[in-house]
Amino acid sequence: MRRRTVRVLGLVLVLLVWLVVAAWGGVAQGELSQVQENDDAAFLPESAESTRAAHLAEEFTGEQTLPALVVVRPEDGGKLDRSELEILDRLASTASQLELPNGRRLSDVARAPVVAVPAPDGAAALLTVALDGAQVDEVVGPEDEQLGAVVVDELRALTDEELSGTGLQAWVTGPAGFVADLGSAFGSIDTVLLAVALSVVLVILLLVYRSPLLPFTVLLTSVLGLCAAALVVKNLAERDVLLLNGQSQGILSILVVGAATDYSLLLIARYREELESGADPTSAMRAAWRASLEPILASAGTVVAGLLCLLLSDLRSNSGLGPVAAIGICCAVLSALTLLPALLLAAGRRSTVLFWPRVPGRAGNRRNDSRLWPKVADAVGARPRRVWVTTAVVLLGAAAFAPTFQAEGTSESDIFLNDVESVAGETVLAEHFDAGSVQPALVIGDAEKAGELRTAAGDVDGVRSAEVVTAEDGAPLTVDGRVQVEVALAAPAESNEAVESVDGLREAVHAADPQALVGGAAAERLDTIEAGERDLRTIVPLVLAAIAVLLALLLRAIVAPLVVLVANLLSFGATMGLSAVVFHQVLDLPGADPSVPLYGFVFLVALGIDYSIFLMTRVREESFRLGTRPGTRRGLAVTGGVITSAGLVLAATFGALSVVPLLFLLQLAFIVSAGVLIDTLLVRSLLVPGLVLDLGRRVWWPWQRHVPREAAETERLSPRL
Repeated sequence: MRRRTVRVLGLVLVLLVWLVVAAWGGVAQGELSQVQENDDAAFLPESAESTRAAHLAEEFTGEQTLPALVVVRPEDGGKLDRSELEILDRLASTASQLELPNGRRLSDVARAPVVAVPAPDGAAALLTVALDGAQVDEVVGPEDEQLGAVVVDELRALTDEELSGTGLQAWVTGPAGFVADLGSAFGSIDTVLLAVALSVVLVILLLVYRSPLLPFTVLLTSVLGLCAAALVVKNLAERDVLLLNGQSQGILSILVVGAATDYSLLLIARYREELESGADPTSAMRAAWRASLEPILASAGTVVAGLLCLLLSDLRSNSGLGPVAAIGICCAVLSALTLLPALLLAAGRRSTVLFWPRVPGRAGNRRNDSRLWPKVADAVGARPRRVWVTTAVVLLGAAAFAPTFQAEGTSESDIFLNDVESVAGETVLAEHFDAGSVQPALVIGDAEKAGELRTAAGDVDGVRSAEVVTAEDGAPLTVDGRVQVEVALAAPAESNEAVESVDGLREAVHAADPQALVGGAAAERLDTIEAGERDLRTIVPLVLAAIAVLLALLLRAIVAPLVVLVANLLSFGATMGLSAVVFHQVLDLPGADPSVPLYGFVFLVALGIDYSIFLMTRVREESFRLGTRPGTRRGLAVTGGVITSAGLVLAATFGALSVVPLLFLLQLAFIVSAGVLIDTLLVRSLLVPGLVLDLGRRVWWPWQRHVPREAAETERLSPRL
């Protein structure tokens, strides 16, 4: 009686704790966007050349700004007349007095007066709003938006109102416009992305369980796991312990929902097995929980280990994703191992009603995965070498296209998949202004070499002009023995052409002054691309090493982990080859950021190994009882249905990232979804079991002596499995 009372009190306590998490975490989930940071410059390390140049540039200007550029031209494409120029002068004056939600005016957060400057061709005008860089991240207004985004929204509303009926059309672009549009795109994460992901998961769960109750139990587990993760991440981001940006928040939502659902599927499958053997709900849950604990923790451990390797990234956007996503995985595990069992047992002996109408343990309700997976196990077991060799050849054929994957970076205008005002405005700006002079590259070097720096910069391909910044008396402005050279590029700073020009610019000015620094928007993009490429070279080996160690500890062998790791590396190569064909030949996408293959590798290798872990832990369990070959066949047969369902869930949830209209997330959604399906349907079902069956007891080397020799290795697998 006392044991039952303790059990009931424990269930109540668990449910109450998660109720509190739901209340506080739900609020935190809705407020995550308030602690986002989406400015690329903020992601670079202090050691980056553009970052060091930016700090020195502040000594010349005394401030750091984020420009919002308002470009205006007549709708008929003609030149601006005097009356239209007067309208623009009034617009500039009105913009300076624009009231902001925090009670200040635009002039209070702008570092210079707003004036209308006609284009050289007379067919457009530019209004530059130089926002104080120290204030743009301030949260203001009833909707708690960042000041920079609020100013852009207010400027767009003002230009629409002031220019209505005047025959003039305006676009708000520039760095502030791009950041605002990026934040707007990420704004759909809180609503559309999560709604799509949960809807897709619900449909899959309804098809898997054919029950109206159990899918909602699993979904509730996933949602509250996400609430717990949001609560932790928001508090840490507010204290600047970690960095959260829009893409990290989107990945966090998808990762927690997918992982928590996968872990729930595994636990419920084992719980159903125990119920069907005749155990009561409490005993069945106890046995299922113990049997599921090791594979779930091992699966989560490999993912967390892989994600935490991102902490070594030079880019704060990458290093910030590591702990954010790792926290999400830990919360997914907690919800699956605590909340889900409590929900499944909440009704006591009547708890099995959640499986209705196919209640396990009742006559005629014994679950059987349509005998598909026993047949697959039989087929693989009959000719294991032919199966794994054929599968490997197919994967190698796809992997042959992986070197064609283009990940050298894209221009900022390419990152949006929909029409946004900042991109359209940048196009108009380039048509009428010297776009490279709007955001020039900055060279800071020794004052005694000012002339050499200017000459070296001016001779670089892609540079239109280079001028030393002067003081009021016309002499070069010198600060601590340094001068600043403003370099107008031929291409906009957001373009790949400008990045190539800056690369050449650095080579030229470093030859003139080895201590010179090149900064500016294009230089920041170049540093970001180079840091991403370094991350690929350093983080990938570390992820592989960490996962190999964890697999060896889990499977208590050396050969088996190597089999799993090599199989998943082959799967990753095939996925990248398939992605290269789809992205460049089918969809004609402009390329990818270097972080795309890095994220794809971390998620695919870590998450893809999950399914091999689910399989191999069961294979090991059965092998120690039956022998390796019959144990492998049985392990494949009994886990086939649940692992396939888990793979479909994770592929579908990551696929939901494609609803956010950003190139990076579309590419990541396809890579992870396709890779998970390859891992689920080919690697875990054919390649890994085929290799294990072919190797036999040797797969458990050097501890294979603990595995019994098979008495009947060639016996057919019983349909009852």
